[in-house]
Amino acid sequence: MDEFTPEELEQARILFARPATFVMGCAKIEQLPDPDLPEIAFAGRSNVGKSSLINGLVGMHKLARASNEPGRTREVNFFDLDGKMRLVDLPGYGWAKASKSTVKKFQDLGRDYLRGRVTLKRVYLLIDARHGLKKVDDEALDALDLAAVSYQIVLTKADKLKKGEAEKVQAATLKAIAKRPAAYPAVIVTSAEKGDGLPELRAEIMRTTGVTL
Repeated sequence: MDEFTPEELEQARILFARPATFVMGCAKIEQLPDPDLPEIAFAGRSNVGKSSLINGLVGMHKLARASNEPGRTREVNFFDLDGKMRLVDLPGYGWAKASKSTVKKFQDLGRDYLRGRVTLKRVYLLIDARHGLKKVDDEALDALDLAAVSYQIVLTKADKLKKGEAEKVQAATLKAIAKRPAAYPAVIVTSAEKGDGLPELRAEIMRTTGVTL
């Protein structure tokens, strides 16, 4: 994983402690806000803990709303961080309850966003540390490679693993993405519940977007 100086970690802590607000949810590509701020997006299987991670990053409990029914995030949701960047929550994937036409509709929306967003700096693809990369994740990895969007894998729910297991999953994940053209060669291990890895992820985001205080 990338090394960050104490100053970088502190600057990132200050940035993410600033006001974060929900901007809008977009069901159509025409509804997207103007591309006038750097953006980073979060993608992942339904139930991987996207909402918890976003809330953990900004220190708020209900900025991004988790649903009890997997696959309810059917829009591209935008959050503003102190007018300096946007955090973008992409529709989840890998659930079976929605109809195929509905699934295709918002997966296409996510792909359209990835392909055409000039201000998108990186996608953070969330993977449950208990399960690692699965076949269902391959389609997302392929789509990101095809869109030529820089993406980085973030392992979630690491607190659910026994000691030492997270490092094994991290190493296996790095090996699995080694030959993927758009994959950033570092995997961040996190726990939204315990706060593990969040300081490093904040610093990574700040470095990637080039945002300064």
